[in-house]
Amino acid sequence: MTFDDLEKAFAAKSDAELRNDYWLFKIIGNPWLTKAAPALTDFALKFHLPIKGIVRATLFKHFCGGEDIDECNETIKKLYSFHVGSILDYSAEGEEKEDSFEETTKEIIATIHRAKGVAAIPFCVFKPTGIARFALLEKVSSSATLTVEESEEYKKATARFKNICETAAQNNVRLFIDAEESWIQNAIDDLASQMMRLFNLQKAIVYNTIQLYRTDRLNFLKQSFEHAEKNNYQLGIKLVRGAYMEKERARAEKSGYPSPIQPDKKSCDRDFDEALRFCIQHIQRIAICAGTHNENSSMLLFKLMKEHTIPANDPNIYFSQLLGMSDHISYNLAAAGYNVAKYVPYGPVASVLPYLIRRAQENTSIAGQMGRELKLIVEERKRRKKI
Repeated sequence: MTFDDLEKAFAAKSDAELRNDYWLFKIIGNPWLTKAAPALTDFALKFHLPIKGIVRATLFKHFCGGEDIDECNETIKKLYSFHVGSILDYSAEGEEKEDSFEETTKEIIATIHRAKGVAAIPFCVFKPTGIARFALLEKVSSSATLTVEESEEYKKATARFKNICETAAQNNVRLFIDAEESWIQNAIDDLASQMMRLFNLQKAIVYNTIQLYRTDRLNFLKQSFEHAEKNNYQLGIKLVRGAYMEKERARAEKSGYPSPIQPDKKSCDRDFDEALRFCIQHIQRIAICAGTHNENSSMLLFKLMKEHTIPANDPNIYFSQLLGMSDHISYNLAAAGYNVAKYVPYGPVASVLPYLIRRAQENTSIAGQMGRELKLIVEERKRRKKI
């Protein structure tokens, strides 16, 4: 196994697409621009500047499947022609009203029905704050006493949560529950555990997400396994490094509590890789998706599967990356017969803007991420000129 075969990595890209990607990564690799992006986009939207068209032709086109499920069909088909699955991800966020939560729930359920019986869509996913108010999850996570109105609101939120998971179970569609900020994660973990206990009796349908950039998550993984063993259900786990590092550290410093974030990248890498080892050691009880752009961790999982004589296409093990990122990992693994799926975000351009900006900011904050993508594109363009 190697991730250096650029012909496989960029097989789905035309020369024109590679050229466009080159300029896109040159632009979003600029830390100043990505930091200023939220203010610039708010200004443009407020004064009705034509930013939607610009975003749709650049960031949106590269990182998203479309504005609705049907618009994602071309992306789904193209990925699957190279044996890469799609994870439909309705990425509108930032809503606070019950009507919006109900509409988002309907959309998530629509993705589940779209995925039913379709090998090209091995997973669906939802973001808990898309169906429940952030402040409410924060209050529940801190074990604070809810008002009568908040209790009723939380009952509605948990009903939406269960409805989504039950629909996934009824349609035999695997479902990721995304992780969020640490101060609302306890409520999400409790709900995820309840759903797995209900719907993961025969196989893993519901997957909780564990962010290993937190110092406590490796122990949480082991505790989750013990709970699954004790209650006799299959544990579904998506492992990621994490998405809210700077926000987490800033809040901890401002509020005067110890940061829940690893002290350095080495510590995060160590816990992520140890989590991979733990999951493979207990693969009879755990179904795992390794959501990572890290080459070393992806290679480690490949080697662990070899060491434990686990078939490449074992349905309980998936590799996953974002659409438009780390194609050298995704396409080379898929070409070798391993299970790979890309997150395919979709939604109205204006609604997906916060997601796109966050992705750009996250990846520019990761040392070398944008540089690596750009370097690979440059190498592939040179390779093609030599043919």
